[in-house]
Amino acid sequence: MTATATVTAMGPCIDADRAGVHAVFSSTATATRAAQSARPAAAPKTRLRLTRRGRAVFGGLATVLIAGALGVAASFAAPGAIANGAASSQEFPYVVAQSGDSLWSIASALEPAADPRDVVAEIQRLNQIQAADLQAGDAIAVPLRFAGSEATVPASDL
Repeated sequence: MTATATVTAMGPCIDADRAGVHAVFSSTATATRAAQSARPAAAPKTRLRLTRRGRAVFGGLATVLIAGALGVAASFAAPGAIANGAASSQEFPYVVAQSGDSLWSIASALEPAADPRDVVAEIQRLNQIQAADLQAGDAIAVPLRFAGSEATVPASDL
């Protein structure tokens, strides 16, 4: 009893006894399945491949993490400011605004050789004012370098 199988485009065709051929194919398939199940299934090997953009993202992330760690370390290492109750003995000189005065005219009177814009900016920063609106009788603090000027009044005289 011999079986011959021919392979065509449609698939295998069996000329002889189908039972014998089936037994041969069946035992071969069973042996193959048994051999595959005996081997441990190896995990497919995947390799992480980064594009240029991926490398830039990971590099930026690493930079942010390192900068954050340095910031935390610097905040713990920096000495804290210790406030004491001592009052400053420094008193600013003042200019009392007259009717019609502006910060520009006061700055020009205090330092005629300098640019009035710079002096006005110093006066605004010192007095924490934004607008140039002055009322007659307002006491305006001026920088310490004008303490000896005849236009200024000491804080004790106010």
